[in-house]
Amino acid sequence: MDPLDRVLKPKTKRAKRFLEKREPKLSENIKNAMLIKGGNANATVTQVLKDVYALKKPYGVLYKKKNITRPFEDQTSLEFFSKKSDCSLFMFGSHNKKRPNNLVIGRMYDYHVLDMIELGIEKFVSLKDIKNSKCPEGTKPMLIFAGDDFDVTEDYRRLKSLLIDFFRGPTVANVRLAGLEYVLHFTALQGKVYFRSYKLLLKKSGCRTPRIELEEMGPSLDLVLRRTHLASDDLYKLSMKMPKALKPKKKKNMSQDTFGTTYGRIHMQKQDLSKLQTRKMKGLKKRPAERITEDQEKKSKRIKNN
Repeated sequence: MDPLDRVLKPKTKRAKRFLEKREPKLSENIKNAMLIKGGNANATVTQVLKDVYALKKPYGVLYKKKNITRPFEDQTSLEFFSKKSDCSLFMFGSHNKKRPNNLVIGRMYDYHVLDMIELGIEKFVSLKDIKNSKCPEGTKPMLIFAGDDFDVTEDYRRLKSLLIDFFRGPTVANVRLAGLEYVLHFTALQGKVYFRSYKLLLKKSGCRTPRIELEEMGPSLDLVLRRTHLASDDLYKLSMKMPKALKPKKKKNMSQDTFGTTYGRIHMQKQDLSKLQTRKMKGLKKRPAERITEDQEKKSKRIKNN
């Protein structure tokens, strides 16, 4: 029996807090990523993992020792590390003659591999090779995807979903303009994926809205798609299931159009317009003859009722 699968009763308050952090929650914690080096990783792959870890901090774990494993043949070691470090995302780097400069990016569901995609590094420029100022640790990036392949091909669609999960960082309610500091740009073109990282510079424009300039920050990668291991549609749907407590309750007589405008329907009793108070004007005053006829109608109604 796996020691991590046993039901443990905490003996100290610290252990109790640790187990409570790992319990299922309605709003899950921020997804952490583990970056693992294969048994035959070269200098290029090692530097890529270090650069991605620099972008992911503090929501990442970098394993510095080499781990002899093959994710597409055996996932047990990845699942073990996922439980140990409480990470639901992973990036595995390796290098061999058949698949040089190899990266495997994937995610877990219930500590089991949900889907993973293998990418080959064709060109790489490191963070330290580009001599520009960098963003502070923990900055939430803006993600831009360009190219029709991300919306047409199933493999690229799943890759887009993976990259969003991997780099999006914490979910925030509000965004401050000064907090938009860097952009991750992914372009799918002619069977390749171009990954670029830019720092956002807000310049004076003479008006309230600043002028925006992009300065390449690094890392920069040219990637090619290799093997894929995708989850079935049923399992993929199950992994995205939302708890009932988080589902918004449907409000009666409320609807929204495609532009997000809210419309409401109000139910009212039938109004008697004769009792409606209008503006008092000389032109609207009743004539004596009209008053007499009204009084006569009221008297006749009373007689009938009696």
